[in-house]
This record gives sequence, structure tokens and C-alpha cells, in this order.
Amino acid sequence: MADIAVIDYGMGNLHSVRKALEHVAPGAQVVVTDDPALIASAARVVFPGQGAAPDCMAEIESHGLRHVILDAAASKPFLGICMGLQVLFDHSEEGDTPCLGLMAGQVKRFPDASMRDTAGNKLKVPHMGWNNVRQAMPHPLWTGIEDGARFYFVHSYFAQPADAGVIAGESAYPFPFTCAVARDNLFAVQFHPEKSQAAGLRLLANFTTWDGNQR
Repeated sequence: MADIAVIDYGMGNLHSVRKALEHVAPGAQVVVTDDPALIASAARVVFPGQGAAPDCMAEIESHGLRHVILDAAASKPFLGICMGLQVLFDHSEEGDTPCLGLMAGQVKRFPDASMRDTAGNKLKVPHMGWNNVRQAMPHPLWTGIEDGARFYFVHSYFAQPADAGVIAGESAYPFPFTCAVARDNLFAVQFHPEKSQAAGLRLLANFTTWDGNQR
């Protein structure tokens, strides 16, 4: 049984995620796999993803991973990253895509009309680069990470949870948006902890010892 399974459905930055996890937990067995049995038996599961929502959902289905993702997200410490956060929700505007429905809410594109900074300059989409993250709730995965720490983002869409009680972190570009959600044994982030230097590595280290409780 693996300590950590990183789900491979052909769309994640899997090498960087695996290497970061091995760095923060050198004694852990980290496997990158699309084998439902290996994912189901792992103590912890990481669900990364990059690319477009329609492709992501199509690959999840073609690899036969929907049910094991739903089961893992309900039963063990589970970390979603980037697209691995977005497809947890009901629906994405990207390609008008039905998603996994683990969390109520929609995934929206940054609206062109609103993408200006305080000086009126046009902001680019995708949102790419370092941004401060406000911790919206206490959580074991924030342990040792300063509120307002900077994390690395690459995305054009953001989640709008129906329940504000699941919002664990917010950033701004230029308006506030949800960049982390938490419920029970599930934690998911829009940013890339594996690319976020010390703060990101600390979050991953916290995940490798997290028991799945929010306190």
C-alpha cells in the first residue's frame, strides 16, 4: 500500500508534484498511478491537474477514475491542485462542462470587463505568477505558513463555492476569488504548491502528516 497516490489521468504536472512530495517526506512511498486499486489502497491521495476542464473530465472518464476519485475524496486525506480543485465543483464555464459535483458551486472565467488594476491598466488572463493568499479559516494545512504568504498561480478560471463555509483561502486578481477550499478530509487549492517554494513545500509537508480532520 502506497503512502501517497498521485492520480495520473494524463493532465497533471506529475513529475514536479511527486518530486516535491518526496522532498518533504523522504520516507514516504509516493506513486504516480492511474490504477484505481492503487489509488483506493493509498493512505493519502493527491489530485493534480492542468489544462482545460472538458479534457480533464474526458480523461478522468476514459481512465475509469471517477468513482475512485469520489471515494478517496470522501474517505481519506485528499489534496486537489489547480484543475484538481476546479473539477470538484458542479460545473465549469470552460466548455460548458459538468464536473464531479463533490462541492456545490460553479467555475467561472475571469471576466474581461473587470480585469483592470487600480491604475486602470488591463490585466492579463490567464492569471500567471505570484499572489498573496489570505487564509479564510484555520486549518492544519496552513500550519507554519504566514497568512498572506505568496503562492504561484496559472489559471483563467476560478471556483465560486455555493457554501462560503468551505472557503479556506482567497487571493485577488483584481477582485477577491476563492483559491482554497476545505471540507472534512478534503483540501484543494487553485495555486501550485509544488512551484511555490517554501510556503508550498510546507503545505505539502503538512498534507503528508495530516489525519484528515480539520482541527
